[in-house]
Amino acid sequence: MSTHKSIDRICAAVFALTLLLTVLFVNGEALGLQPASRTQGYEARLFDTARVHTIDIVMDGWEDFIETCENEEYAACAAVIDGEAYKNVGIRAKGNTSLSTVSALGSDRYSFKIEFDHYDAGKTYYGLDKLCLNNIIQDNTYMKDYLTYRMMGAFGVAAPLCSYVYITVNGEDWGLYLAVEGVEESFLQRNYGSGYGDLYKPDSQSFGGGRGNGRDFDMENFMENQAGGENSPRVLTVAPPELPEQGVAQAHDPASLSGGEASGGLPMEQKTPPSGGGFGGMGSDDVKLKYSDDDPDSYANIFSSAKTDVTEADQERLIQALKALDEGTDIERAVDVDQVLRYFAVHNFVVNGDSYTGSIIHNYYLYEADGRLSMIPWDYNLAFGTFQARDASDAVNDPIDTPLSAAGDGDRPMFDWIFGNEEYTALYHRYFQAFLETVDPAAIIEEARGLIAPYVERDPTKFCTYDEFETGVDALKAFCALRTESVSSQLAGEIPSTKDGQSAAGASLVDASDLTLSDMGTMEMGGAGGRGGRAENGGPQMGGGAGPAGREMENRPEGQQGPSGWPGPMEMAVPGENGDPQAAVPDGRTPLLLGVSALVLLAGVLAAWRFRRHGRRPPPGPGRISPAEAQENWECPRR
Repeated sequence: MSTHKSIDRICAAVFALTLLLTVLFVNGEALGLQPASRTQGYEARLFDTARVHTIDIVMDGWEDFIETCENEEYAACAAVIDGEAYKNVGIRAKGNTSLSTVSALGSDRYSFKIEFDHYDAGKTYYGLDKLCLNNIIQDNTYMKDYLTYRMMGAFGVAAPLCSYVYITVNGEDWGLYLAVEGVEESFLQRNYGSGYGDLYKPDSQSFGGGRGNGRDFDMENFMENQAGGENSPRVLTVAPPELPEQGVAQAHDPASLSGGEASGGLPMEQKTPPSGGGFGGMGSDDVKLKYSDDDPDSYANIFSSAKTDVTEADQERLIQALKALDEGTDIERAVDVDQVLRYFAVHNFVVNGDSYTGSIIHNYYLYEADGRLSMIPWDYNLAFGTFQARDASDAVNDPIDTPLSAAGDGDRPMFDWIFGNEEYTALYHRYFQAFLETVDPAAIIEEARGLIAPYVERDPTKFCTYDEFETGVDALKAFCALRTESVSSQLAGEIPSTKDGQSAAGASLVDASDLTLSDMGTMEMGGAGGRGGRAENGGPQMGGGAGPAGREMENRPEGQQGPSGWPGPMEMAVPGENGDPQAAVPDGRTPLLLGVSALVLLAGVLAAWRFRRHGRRPPPGPGRISPAEAQENWECPRR
């Protein structure tokens, strides 16, 4: 046995250290340790766009919940996602003006938000904390949000993931929705790693901003006030363009342009239409990201909408970024130039009047890290010229340098900085050209059409008929083709890229007279439609019933599970004890962590074994004798 008097204590210490390291490897995140960056497990699961996913909402008192949806209060339910049950998660209705719109239509088809950790802290869906389920209102194509997010992601913008899901409630058909990654902590972790910055969602409460305020917004009154604004057709003629010289800031590599990894209560201001040809917009200056002074109270609509914990230092940093943006002297210190140019290239392609560049300034997230700002896309169901009743040619030819209500007069500083410097203007045009060359809207549209068509036909609560869906998809595809033609001509100097230029005599614009924007679904809901299932389908299929086409779906895409006919909620696969999938379905990191932990434990055991082995046969050395010498010199101890 070992002759070292402290060997037991040494071995115990090594074992304790090994055990501690094992616990840290397996449960590091639960103890507050965060990796520098990580790939979330939900990306390849729920947001796999190659198939339509399933979500069954299991909930007692569903009818009572629906009756109170406009209050936007959370209720408990279980969500069975692609056969995996997540018990005790929070669900509420979501949306601003869409809440009152759904109610006014006599429909129950609200959008929802699922918060996995609302009742049980730390619970996620493979790392996802918030999931939005969009009801696809005012969108006969079922694709305006989906197409925009897909194009944003393909061009390297930090955009939310999305996929189609067929929803059932207590096993009964409810409808085809769009699942969208919530732009909160899991989104920040996925895009920026554990050292992410601050996130805001600026919005004026006067326009439904803030949870619970959407039902108070009067859209009819807004539309009346807008008469003569963006609704009015513009006489568009042409003059020879004056494009800036093609120069590129040295800090940006053109080879990278193909994409990559990627609430307060300030009063609303009615802005006078600027003389530059734009129509201004309604909303507070802080929501427009305009610098006014150094007082945080002047930016209440930003700071009250913070999605992350914000300190006074964070507020000061953001205000200084807005100040630098206003001064225009050190843009790269205040703006993530690459991300913002990518964002506006796609954003201005889709012509979304319900946005930062439109007449209501909202529907974007503001991200700040180390004093640099960027924008994250959100809510495009009224894009592609469908926010208000516009002339199709007007929308298709919307000038890329003065889009919608952005007149280049400083009223939209996050966009206007691009035109304060010829190099930035040229760079913006190069990004736009790269987007046109690398992202194919038609391919995304046709792929989605083939995927979802049977589900749309089956959908018992849809806001349009199936024929209107087909017509809408054709219109969307035509819009994208005509828009590509117009933008290409604007970049080439064949069509002016500003409102003033297009208003000059002799303009030759892309003809879109055969395109009807309302076919895609508009603020006025487009055609007659199903209106949430009332007109075509007779209401949602709750409590059984075969539905319009029977229980079996015909012409189902190969490999797709039909929205009806799958097992009911009691027959679903529920892995884990008590239905908790997180207890039984490890994500992709678990085997790696267990392997590393085993190696650490093995290393500790080997170290202890070697120490004990050397302790039994210590090598000869200074002050030591060999066993043979010890035998020769041995004397019987005296008593």
